[in-house]
Amino acid sequence: MELTAFHELTQEISLECFFMTESQQEEKVIQLIDLHHFVECFDPKIKILSYLHHPINIIERQGNTIGILFCDLKHSAVPDSNASEEFRRRYGLSELWFVFVEETYTPDVAGYTDAIIENSLDIFYEKIFSFNFFQSIIQPLK
Repeated sequence: MELTAFHELTQEISLECFFMTESQQEEKVIQLIDLHHFVECFDPKIKILSYLHHPINIIERQGNTIGILFCDLKHSAVPDSNASEEFRRRYGLSELWFVFVEETYTPDVAGYTDAIIENSLDIFYEKIFSFNFFQSIIQPLK
């Protein structure tokens, strides 16, 4: 993402999310960075539709409206999947994707497999990925 585009988007977060605390705005910026880098690596033709007012990002890919939820297991727990399903119905999403974000590449996916099983993620999400942010590696887990 170009610095100018990043600056414009962070300004948008500051203006639109003025009611959020600084740490909540920081989390929103991280969500935005994860989303844009994921799109650049996965399919640059993806159109980002919405990301500001909820943790699930809404994109359009090949005519389908998809929700993407990012989770860094080192910094937070797996969000409630029932809330994601409700979000899917409310916004008419054709699919939900779940993305584990990591800073360092881990070829061992056992930790992700455990989280998928413990949280029944494979029931709620059509696609599940691990995404190494700094090495730009996306690995399908489902």
